[in-house]
Amino acid sequence: MGNVVGDSADANVAAVAGTHSAGGDGIRATSTSGNGLSARSRDSVAIFAESVNNTGIAAIGHKEPGISGISDSGDGVRATSTSGNGLSARSANGVGGFFQGGRLAAFFEGDVEVTGDIRLVNADCAEDFDVSGAEKIEPGTVVVCGGNGALRPSSSSYDRRVVGVVSGAGNYKPAIILDRQESVEQRAPVALMGKVFCNVDADENPIEVGDLLTTASTPGHAMKASDPSRAFGAVIGKALRPLAAGRGKIPVLVALQ
Repeated sequence: MGNVVGDSADANVAAVAGTHSAGGDGIRATSTSGNGLSARSRDSVAIFAESVNNTGIAAIGHKEPGISGISDSGDGVRATSTSGNGLSARSANGVGGFFQGGRLAAFFEGDVEVTGDIRLVNADCAEDFDVSGAEKIEPGTVVVCGGNGALRPSSSSYDRRVVGVVSGAGNYKPAIILDRQESVEQRAPVALMGKVFCNVDADENPIEVGDLLTTASTPGHAMKASDPSRAFGAVIGKALRPLAAGRGKIPVLVALQ
């Protein structure tokens, strides 16, 4: 296929379509400095490729993306294969595949296998819980489990019903959120492990780095666990920054115990 520019005014007719009955590539695009294949669609799929035994789309970009597909309301790129790779992307020095979306950057239906490391840039592993009451619970709030299983802000010291700290305060955001689902009930992500900013009250006891924290009588706050006999089962985590007096938010390493 030589240089091709496709234009179609019919919504049912593709601007560019390639077919190879002998088993080769339907469309092959190569560029040494620009995009190998670039397509834009307003209401439908920007790029669609289907292969029976080979790769649906294969692209190699030296300086720019191998494939760039942009769609205002449909799929940027859609690739289907019955036995090969639906979409194969490779980069020698950059990112193999880059996805950006308004609601979701990517959606996978089925298992995902990773042979390398998964690097998450955010701080904690959280899980969504139902929250009692109509008022929104702010990030950093210490929460306990109520009688109906829904969470509410803590309000008593050394409360063994403590579940954790609502994730997302300060510059620490959740890296993973478990059990995220649509619900008619208000839900909030609670940090299960990792670093999270937490509301603390140091009026009764100054907080030093390394102090274990428990629930305070101040609603939604933690305090230094100064009584070991009452702390077991009510510890939220370990202070990562001191607070000499007053109330504020400090980073905490979550470690329920």
